[in-house]
Amino acid sequence: MSPRPRFTLSATTVDAPNAHELARFYQGLLGWPTRKEEPDWVEIAPPDGSAGLSFQTEPNFTRPQWPSAPSGQQMMMHLDIEVDDLSSAVGHALGLGATLAEFQPQEDVRVLHDPVGHPFCLWTRTGSFRA
Repeated sequence: MSPRPRFTLSATTVDAPNAHELARFYQGLLGWPTRKEEPDWVEIAPPDGSAGLSFQTEPNFTRPQWPSAPSGQQMMMHLDIEVDDLSSAVGHALGLGATLAEFQPQEDVRVLHDPVGHPFCLWTRTGSFRA
């Protein structure tokens, strides 16, 4: 039996109608610098070099729908982002162009949508959240 190969998550890739515009939103949200930039591709990552986010332009992008419904583009995944102050973090995200989701499932979590509709969660560690 051969040894298991090494696997390292390097990034999560997010489709967008414009990779550069969505990357700017997440740079403002997370404070991460650009690691790589091409015409339809942008990578941002924390300064320590750990896994980051990549954005690719998808000409046929369809805005996801959350909560899900029987028809329409369903959310395929979302980001959970821990914050130390939920209220100010939500305000910061809204100032960058996020929108607050109508449905909020927990007190210590706020579901928002980025400018192209991908849902993401801001949360604080209070004991009830399971990451």
